[in-house]
Parts: sequence; C-alpha cells; structure tokens
Amino acid sequence: MSIPLVFEDRRDAGRKLAAALVRQFGGRDNVLVLGLPRGGVPVAFEVARALSAPLDVFVVRKLGVPSREELAMGAIGPGGVRVVNQDVIDYLGLTKAHLDVAEQRERVELERRERAYRGGRPPLDLTDKTVLLVDDGLATGATMRAAVRAARALGPAEIIVAAPTGSTEACQALEDDANTVICLDTPGSFGGVGAWYRDFRQTSDDEVRDLLDIS
Repeated sequence: MSIPLVFEDRRDAGRKLAAALVRQFGGRDNVLVLGLPRGGVPVAFEVARALSAPLDVFVVRKLGVPSREELAMGAIGPGGVRVVNQDVIDYLGLTKAHLDVAEQRERVELERRERAYRGGRPPLDLTDKTVLLVDDGLATGATMRAAVRAARALGPAEIIVAAPTGSTEACQALEDDANTVICLDTPGSFGGVGAWYRDFRQTSDDEVRDLLDIS
C-alpha cells in the first residue's frame, strides 16, 4: 500500500508535479502554463520554470455553500462561465437564488483579481496552445471544471489539468472535460487539499504578482 504524498508547501508541490510533466511537455514551444489563483500560482510557477514555458493566471472563483464557504456548490470563470455541482445542490436543497447571489458576489471578486494580477497585460491568447491548467489540489473539481470550460472557448489545441493532489472522484470527473488529467497523488481518504500540505498558508495577492513578474 502506497503512502500518500505530503508536500512541504506549494512550491515543493510544484517541483514534484513538474518532475512528472517535464518529459512530456518540456521544451515544447506551444505550451502555456496557467495557474488558478491564488494557491495554484506558486505550484504553476515551478511547473512553468521546469518546462521553460510562459506563466500566466486564469481567474476562476468557487461558489461556496452559504455558511459553509469551503464547500463548492459551483464555480465561475471568465466569459460568463458557470459550473454547477449538482450533487451538492440536490443534497443540501439549494436553489437557483443561492447560486445567483453567490455568483453576483464572486463575479465582482473575479474581475478585481483579473485587474490586480494581470495588470496591463493583453488578453490571453490560447489559440492552438497546449494549455496546462494548474491548481494546488482538486477537492470537488468544480473550480477547475469552470477553468477548463472557459479556457476551451479560447481555442487551445488541448487542455491538460495538472495538480499535486486531488480526490479520486474529482480527478476522474475532470477527464470528461480536459484532454488529459494529471493528479500526482489521489489519496483514498482525501478530506481536503490542505491536509496534504505541511504549510498551507493562504497565498497573498502580492505573492501572485511577484511570481508573475519574475516568471
């Protein structure tokens, strides 16, 4: 029986993830690495550096269940994309109004982060690119699913989902949306992403900007 991986922090997780990606994607001139802010950006930074690929952010926002914000009932992405976690909604008896209120709130934050992180950089051009969407972990997969669907509308050649850790259910479900899903470790009893990091402190806006500036 294998022992689940525990990462020191997001940068350590990124280096380990990069080691699994470099043989397949290293040295290719059409690869673009996109980190999901905030926590996915330190992971994506190490991946982009190992692959000698450009790094940018792809902003998506989780729609948290009222009073249980850590639990996703869905997620939103650029271009008006909204992904719904129907199992959670049905189980908790949530309504369209709950989704609409959460989306209105999170859409404001999504637009703020776009301005904060991307600054004056031009809109993303994913045309004919191999896009690696990277996060620090996949619990329900709702946020990543929104990212994949929003990115797909921008014309990439293929979309690769990559994460250091994730639930088996989330990683398998994303195979319906992405061309390839690479989860470095899928512990049998997942719990939450933070359980697999010794240091899981929140990534700040300043750290995201710094990593983008030096990439």
